[in-house]
Amino acid sequence: MEDFAALFIRLDQTTKTNAKVQALYDYFEVARPLDKMWTIALLSHRRPKRSVTTTLLRQWAAEAGDIPLWLFEESYHVVGDLAETIALVLPTSTARSKKSLSEWIHYIRSLDGLEEQKKQAQVITAWSQLQPTERFVFNKLITGGFRVGVSQKLMVRALSKHIELPENVVAHRIMGNWSPDTVTFEELLLTENPLDDISKPYPFYLAYQLDEPFEKLGPVSDWQVERKWDGIRGQLILRAGEAFLWSRGEELITERFPELAALAALLPEGTVLDGEILPFKDGQPLSFQDLQKRIGRKTVSPKLLRDIPVVLVAYDLLEWQGEDLRSQPMHLRRSRLEQLLEQHPSGGLVLLSPLVEADSWAALEKERQQARENHCEGLMLKKKDSLYQSGRKRGDWWKWKVDP
Repeated sequence: MEDFAALFIRLDQTTKTNAKVQALYDYFEVARPLDKMWTIALLSHRRPKRSVTTTLLRQWAAEAGDIPLWLFEESYHVVGDLAETIALVLPTSTARSKKSLSEWIHYIRSLDGLEEQKKQAQVITAWSQLQPTERFVFNKLITGGFRVGVSQKLMVRALSKHIELPENVVAHRIMGNWSPDTVTFEELLLTENPLDDISKPYPFYLAYQLDEPFEKLGPVSDWQVERKWDGIRGQLILRAGEAFLWSRGEELITERFPELAALAALLPEGTVLDGEILPFKDGQPLSFQDLQKRIGRKTVSPKLLRDIPVVLVAYDLLEWQGEDLRSQPMHLRRSRLEQLLEQHPSGGLVLLSPLVEADSWAALEKERQQARENHCEGLMLKKKDSLYQSGRKRGDWWKWKVDP
């Protein structure tokens, strides 16, 4: 835990991108494989569940610090962070724990199911063995609220340097439904086909809001223009006779949209579509508020399926017949997507994202201004020769949203 706590401090004390990447790289160079796995998990939003309520932690910290609860609450009000407040009010510890990050996470998870008194004893024992910074990190982990100011993109850069693999390869390998309990560092990152996981998605390519003048964009004819729909980004994977639907936040949401899961029987295996999950009825998109009613339900009733059906508006083809197409230019991927949907009818479940045709930027500006009338948020601009990259990149893809 000492090394991980030191990493946390280095990340927290700098705003410089290169310094954060270097801190992560230095840590990965010396950390144990299982500690690396848990660090990757924590920095990619795969945190352990909360083991103890914050109410109990407040009470126990006040008792251990020999202060009244009201004084702890006043201190918390001033400090503004519960984990930090607890670390500050506890008596100084002379002990130094040799437990690693992964061992402490195992310790925290073992609290589940214990009676309250036993939980309290275990937590206070842990506090007594940790230094203030380590306590702070421990408290973040035990509450399930661990966060640090570093993006997954920066972690990918550090891992890429550590294992000497391209960033896009690393980004793809850490995607999907995995856990440090079920996969090793070597299996996740150092195996050419890690886990042979048929559900593993590709990293999403994200666009910045357009902030370039038209003169820098070049001719309109260089760009593929589509509408920016007001739904949720989704990646539909059809492999080995199964369908997997992933959100941009790397959440597997297939069960929430069973009509799209049915596409496993309609479209060919080895197909991966990137598109927008859109509530759609009687030939028109419904509101995002309608879609939220679907997002919030893990079990979808027949009535909800009838009232708020969804479609996938497909705007990219990432895999075809098991071949990764991301290194092919946009116009070729679009052509293959059109052929796929023409040759394999989906019963209206997959709609081809229509192109917006215009002969000038001024004409496109008019289209953007009419976005609300077309049930969308604006336009998407994609260079016709652009590759499908990983993460947010500037230059080839832009979102051009209508003014609020």
